[in-house]
Amino acid sequence: MREENKIIVGSEEWCGFPSLGIPAIKARVDSGAKTSSLHAFNIRSFTRNNEAWVGFDVHPIQNNRKTVVRCECPVVDRRYVKSSSGTKEKRYVINAPLQIGGEIWDVELTLTNRDAMGYRMLLGRQAMSGKILVDPAASFSLGDKKTSEVLQLYGATEQKFTGLRIGLLASNPELYSNKRIIEAGEQRGHEVVFLNIKQCYMKLDADAPEVHYRGGKVLNDYDAVIPRIRPSMTFYGCALARHFESLGVMTLNSSDAISRSRDKLFSLQLLQKSGLEIPTTGFANSPIDTNDLIEMVGGAPLIVKLLEGTQGRGVVLAETKKAAESVINAIKSLRANLLVQEFIKEAQGKDLRCFVIDGKVVASIERTAAPGEFRANIHQGGSAAIVKVTPEEKKLAVKATKTLGLKVAGVDIIRSSKGPLLLEVNSSPGLEGIETATGQDIAGLMISAIEKDLGWKKSS
Repeated sequence: MREENKIIVGSEEWCGFPSLGIPAIKARVDSGAKTSSLHAFNIRSFTRNNEAWVGFDVHPIQNNRKTVVRCECPVVDRRYVKSSSGTKEKRYVINAPLQIGGEIWDVELTLTNRDAMGYRMLLGRQAMSGKILVDPAASFSLGDKKTSEVLQLYGATEQKFTGLRIGLLASNPELYSNKRIIEAGEQRGHEVVFLNIKQCYMKLDADAPEVHYRGGKVLNDYDAVIPRIRPSMTFYGCALARHFESLGVMTLNSSDAISRSRDKLFSLQLLQKSGLEIPTTGFANSPIDTNDLIEMVGGAPLIVKLLEGTQGRGVVLAETKKAAESVINAIKSLRANLLVQEFIKEAQGKDLRCFVIDGKVVASIERTAAPGEFRANIHQGGSAAIVKVTPEEKKLAVKATKTLGLKVAGVDIIRSSKGPLLLEVNSSPGLEGIETATGQDIAGLMISAIEKDLGWKKSS
């Protein structure tokens, strides 16, 4: 559509960059953004004919990591760009001809990884100036494209699945772990469908129980479900997993095992009952018992943990007895449950994460706390590196996983002067840190565990 020699576009449109080998890419049209940006990864700089160039790879199709376009361009600039979240990032800037609405002209593009964004490209006002008018209420004013059309432009075809039908029961399709599991399943010929926990609901009926998805779709025909339930959704997520189990659908981690692992106090009681070494831990309900609780774990410094905390949140180091009393009593006044645990000083802010699948430690990393932090946590700026664990540490991780009844778990262990101590068992462990550090296909091993349990073998 045109007006006064300007192209009228909606809030999202298809465009292309012929010189980059990108015939079609869906763009978010945003006149509030000054610069345009293109999804890029594996970004690397080099020199050609005494000029600065940049090479990069592009996944041009949203939610498709198999289609990759490799590009090279001269560098126009490197500059800081503020993202919509307010963070500044130094990006390479390139110049490339934009093709849209039958017209073509040069635009500046900044290169950044947009994997977590809804669009592979953002079209900013600088590129639109004098050329484009935006109707924010419209979409695809210049025409939409079917998935099959876009795949054909890249010489790809829609994948036909001949394997299992697997549901990924989770909350955020953009998380690295969830993307990798879907990718790993599809690479093995399985259909892996993301199922948003909040959009699932249940029909309890003695004759015809069902799981439904928003819009009324029935989900009873899955071979397996991979529950990756965020802590705030534990009750409902486990109820859904339990309902799938009642339908005869295999769950990679059972609802009962997930429930046990999410109850920090109960899981520690089960672990100690199995003879597994844990840090000395205290639990009490009344503020009157605070002093005895502190002495029970060897006094200050000590760790105070909220029972509902996750990923390092709700964990406080109390360095003195007075500080410990203040923190404990303050939390109890809010009627929140907490654990008090001995502080292992010799660990020096490090712990081990052992990834266990089907009774075997398949990968291990050592996590180091960020400067100024006392607890190793990648989510809070910590770092991870590959590490060789001892047979004793492997045995501890495997036995802890079996004690809670989990097939897949991230087991956190701390090295102390008394030997390895078990900190926690995570039933929905993240994959990014451990896959990045070790280079192992952990997501693929999770899919293999499902194949093994169901006795599925790829036909030759």
